[in-house]
Amino acid sequence: MDIREEFLKFFESKNHDRVDSAPLVPDDATLLFNNAGMVPFKSIFTGEVPAPQNPRATSCQTCLRAGGKHNDLENVGHTARHHTFFEMLGNFSFGNYFKEDAIDYAWEFITKVIELPVDRLWVTVHESDDEAEELWLKHVSKDRIMRLGDADNFWQMGDTGPCGPCSEIFYDQGAENFSGPEDYMGGEGDRFLEIWNLVFMQYERSADGKMTELPKPSIDTGMGLERVVAIKEGATSNYGSSLFMPIIRKVEELIGREYAYDTGASYRVIADHIRTALFLLAQGTNFSNEGRGYVLRRILRRAVRHGYLLGFREPFMHKLVDTVVAIMGSEYDYLASKSEAVKEQIELEEARFFKTIESGIALFEEELENTKEVFSGEVAFKLYDTFGFPLDLTEDMLKSHNMKLDSDRFEELMLEQRTRAKAAWKGSGDDAVHGDFKSLLEQFGENTFIGYDFTTHSGEVQALLDENFKHAESLACGSKGWVLLDITPFYAESGGQCGDTGELEGYAKVLDTKKFFGLNLSQIEVSKDLSVGNVVDCIVDISRNEITKHHSATHLLHAVLFDVLGDHISQAGSLVEADRLRFDFSHPKGVSAEELAEIERRVNNEVLRGIAAKTEVMSIEDAKKSGAKAQFGEKYGDEVRVVSFANASVEFCGGVHVQNTANIGSFIITKESGVSAGVRRIEAVCGQAAYNYFISQRAVLNEVQAEVKNLDIMAGISRIKSNIKELKAELLEAQNSAKVEIQTSEIHGVTVIVDELATGDIKEKIDELKNQNDSLCAILFQVKGDKVLIAAGVKNAKAKAGDWIKVIAPLLGGGGGGRPDFAQAGGKDVTKLAQAKEAALAFITEALA
Repeated sequence: MDIREEFLKFFESKNHDRVDSAPLVPDDATLLFNNAGMVPFKSIFTGEVPAPQNPRATSCQTCLRAGGKHNDLENVGHTARHHTFFEMLGNFSFGNYFKEDAIDYAWEFITKVIELPVDRLWVTVHESDDEAEELWLKHVSKDRIMRLGDADNFWQMGDTGPCGPCSEIFYDQGAENFSGPEDYMGGEGDRFLEIWNLVFMQYERSADGKMTELPKPSIDTGMGLERVVAIKEGATSNYGSSLFMPIIRKVEELIGREYAYDTGASYRVIADHIRTALFLLAQGTNFSNEGRGYVLRRILRRAVRHGYLLGFREPFMHKLVDTVVAIMGSEYDYLASKSEAVKEQIELEEARFFKTIESGIALFEEELENTKEVFSGEVAFKLYDTFGFPLDLTEDMLKSHNMKLDSDRFEELMLEQRTRAKAAWKGSGDDAVHGDFKSLLEQFGENTFIGYDFTTHSGEVQALLDENFKHAESLACGSKGWVLLDITPFYAESGGQCGDTGELEGYAKVLDTKKFFGLNLSQIEVSKDLSVGNVVDCIVDISRNEITKHHSATHLLHAVLFDVLGDHISQAGSLVEADRLRFDFSHPKGVSAEELAEIERRVNNEVLRGIAAKTEVMSIEDAKKSGAKAQFGEKYGDEVRVVSFANASVEFCGGVHVQNTANIGSFIITKESGVSAGVRRIEAVCGQAAYNYFISQRAVLNEVQAEVKNLDIMAGISRIKSNIKELKAELLEAQNSAKVEIQTSEIHGVTVIVDELATGDIKEKIDELKNQNDSLCAILFQVKGDKVLIAAGVKNAKAKAGDWIKVIAPLLGGGGGGRPDFAQAGGKDVTKLAQAKEAALAFITEALA
C-alpha cells in the first residue's frame, strides 16, 4: 500500500486541494528549514495573508529537524523513531471545518483506508477539552481516551499568536515487543507510538498571555509517514521498513558486515543522513561553513564518522544515492535528475573529511585517555578548527563513553575565532518581514505586472506602506516606503534577477522592487508628497536594458555548460544585475582555461547568430515535455512561462529578456571559482558592462606597453626576462669574486663554523657546507640594514640546530627555531653581533664536549 498516495487521495475525496511539498528551505527567514507540515501555510494561519479560495488543503511535506528549537540530530540512530529528514502527512482547514470533521476524517482514514486494528488505537486530549473527548467517544471507549496537560496536548506557534489544544492518536505496538518501565500509555517508551497529531487552533494569545476565541478556528494535523509505513509493514522500528532497509542492505553490501538492530546504530545514522544530504543537495543547498550549508556538512560528516566506525576508509556515502532515488524518486522526480551531480558533491566532501578523520580520532582518543569526567574544550575546538569535526560529532563520540564536554570553554574559543574573523553566524539569513499584506490581498488581490511589454506606463497608487510595511494614507516628501500600484511595469526580484529601479515621475525615486505574498511592491524615496489614489507615470530605469542582456546571456551560458562540461550540470544559484551575471553550477572540479575559452566562444556564437526570443505560456506538463529546464525551489503554477532562443536555450522563466540574442552585444567571462565542494561559479559581463571591461583591460594593456617600452608586450617581457637573467649571472659572478674565506675549526672531529657572510644566501651556504663536510656544526650571520639574519645547520653531530638558534637569537633581540638539522632566525640588534658569535662558539663547544 502506498500510504502517501492513499492519504492524499482520501483528503482530495473530502474536497481538499492537494498541495505539493514545499522546499526544505522555507520562505521564512525565522526558520532554518521546514520542520513541520504547517510551515508552508504559516502566513495563512497567522492571518498575514487571506485563506485560499478553497479553505481545505492536504500535503505530504518533506521536513528537516537538525538545528534550532526542533533538533533531533543527537537522537538519530539511537531510537526507533527519530530522523533528521522525514515526511509529514497533513490535512488543513483554514477557518472551515473544525474538531468534529478533523476527528471523523482521522478515524475514517486510520480504520477504513489503512485498516489499523481498532483495539490497538488510543487517543489523548487536552485536560480541559471536553468537546474533543465527547467527539472521540463516537469512535472509542472512554477508557481509551487519556487527558494530558499543556506539555503534551497544547500547541502554540510562539509566545503570541494562534494556539490551541491538540489531540494525538497512538498505536499500541504490543507488550510482546516492548515491556520496559516506560512502556505504558503516556510513558516515554516505544510501545505506544504517536502517529497523528490533530491541532485545534481556536485561540489567539496576546502579549499579556490572555487567550481569546478565534472567530474562525482552524485545523492543522500532522502524521509521520515513516511511522505509519513501519506499522503497516509490521516493523517495530521505522528503520525496519521499506523506506530504510534497502539503504541499510546497501551499506551491508559495501562494508561486508551484517546489520543487527542492537548493534546497528551506525547503519541507521547513515541510512537517515544520506536521505537528508540527497534532498538538501538536490534542492540547491550546498556544503559551507555557515547557516544551512553547515548543517548539511555536519550531517554528512556525522554519517562518515559512523561509516569509519563500521570500517570504511574511503568515500562510500555517494554510493547510496541511487538506492534512495529508487525508493523515493517516483514521488520526487528531481532526485533522479540531480543524482549524478549530488553524488559528485557528496564524494568530494567525503574525501575531504576522510583526509583528516583519522588524525582527529587519534587526537580525540589521546585526550580521552587523560580525561576522567569532563573532556577538554580546547581539544574539542582543535578537532573543530583543525580537523573539521563539528561540535555535535565530538559530543556524539563522547556520548558512547558517557562523558561530558567542557562546552563553556569551547564556546569561549569559538567566540574568539568569530571575533577575529568578524563573521559571527547570523542564523538563517534575512530578517523576517511582517506587515499589512493580508488586508492588501483581501482588498485588491495581486496586482498586474505589465513589464514584459512596457517600461513606461501609468498606474494608480492603491496602497502605501511605511518602511515597516504598515498602512499609510500618504508618504511625505523625504520619506521612504513601499507603493502598491494597480498595474506596474517594475519587475520584482525573482529567479536570480534583481528588482527594477526607476521613478514615479514627479513623485518618487524607485529604489527596488520585491514581491511579498504575491504582491509586487516598489520601494520608493519620495520627492513630492504621495497619496493613495494618485495616478502616476511609472518609468523603469534604463538599466533594465542591461539587466535583460545579462539574464538572456545567463540562459545561453546554462545551455552551453551542458554541451561543454556534460549533462551532470545542475544550476545551484544565479544573480542577474545590470552590470554583471553570476552562475553557480554543480561540477566536480575547476573549469580549465581551455574549457572557459570554449564556453565563452560558444555563448558569443549564439549572440552573433541573432536568435529571436520566443515566449510561450503553457501547462507545466507540456513545458516539461518540451525539454525546458526548470529551477528547483521556484514556485510554478499550473501554467508556466517558457523562454526559448530557438534550439540554443529553453527554460522556465518569469524574468525579462532581450528580444534577440544580438541585443546582448558580447559576453566576457571575468572569473571562475569554487563556491563549495562540487559547486563552481562563473562570473561574466555583457553589453555596456562588457564594453567597460574591454576599456579597462585596454587601459591596463597600454600601461604594460609603456612599462615594457614595447608595443609588442610579449617581446618586451621576453627582453626584460633576458635582462634579469643576465643581471643575476653578473651578480652571482660578483658575489663569487668577493667571497671571503669561511673560518673553520674542528672540535672532536666535527667541523665547526661560526662566521659572518657579507653577501649571498646564508641558507644556501649552510646547504653547501653540509655537502662539503661529513660532520658539521655551522652558524652563519648576515647583516641586512638594521637587522641580522641567522641560519644554523648540523650534520652527523650530537648538537641540535634548533636549540643553538633558540639560545643565540635572543642575544640579538630576535627569535626563531627549526629542526635538529636546520634552523633559522632574525635579530634586531646589530650591535650585539660580536657577543652573539662568541656565545655561539661557546655553546657549540660545550655541546660537542
